[in-house]
Amino acid sequence: MNDTFQWKRFGFLLRKTVLEKPVLVVGGIGLLLTLTFITYLVAKVLGGFGTAQNLTFIWGLPLGSALMASAILGNFSTNAQGISYIMLPASGFEKWLCAVLISMIIYPLLFLVFFHSIDLAFIRVFHEGLDKSSPFYRQRYDSVYALDVGGILAKRVYMNAYLLTSISLLGSLYFNKVPFVKIAIAISIVVLTIIGLNLLVANLLFGSVLEAGPFNSVIVPVGKEEGMIQLPEGQEMFVGMAVGLVLPSILCVLSLVRMREKEF
Repeated sequence: MNDTFQWKRFGFLLRKTVLEKPVLVVGGIGLLLTLTFITYLVAKVLGGFGTAQNLTFIWGLPLGSALMASAILGNFSTNAQGISYIMLPASGFEKWLCAVLISMIIYPLLFLVFFHSIDLAFIRVFHEGLDKSSPFYRQRYDSVYALDVGGILAKRVYMNAYLLTSISLLGSLYFNKVPFVKIAIAISIVVLTIIGLNLLVANLLFGSVLEAGPFNSVIVPVGKEEGMIQLPEGQEMFVGMAVGLVLPSILCVLSLVRMREKEF
């Protein structure tokens, strides 16, 4: 029998993970989707469709995926739980793949289907409620449309979700107790440090800087106006790929290595 991966064994592990943790997995996904609906509804009432779509999509997918990763690998809060999980008759790769499958594939697909469904439903209700005799009917009708889940914004959210989930996978294997809280604190410290260093370097290079986005752009005063300095298109794409794809992939590999270390 293959010690690294075997379909039947992996199927048993996936079923065991879902059936033994129905509240954590099924209930967790259900709760996240419910919060998605509530966020969309509240944001729509307060800020309109654009705010609802962007806020729900930008935060719902990355945070939900990261939470699922932390929940699936949250088996080391106690020694008994950790030993029991390590002793399961499955390879470290299969345990890692189970967490990746649920957090990076199953949940994102369910989220996308659910989000797009409620988005279309709310928009349909809005369109049907318009007064067709109004001279502004067509203008108002065309002003509200479904978020493009294949557009530029969506692709950036996918990369952010990949990055955040890969961090959660790795952090959950290093932080045994309340991993998601510790991961959130670690991310905050790293992000604040990067922003601070980026602002410091920008001020050294350009003198007075109004705003500096890490790996993106710098806003400087130009007389009484403001000017923006951006990375060239090719370099911006390279940096985006490095941060959104290469770095998360490295973190995923490191989480697999850490899972194998746990077995020893």
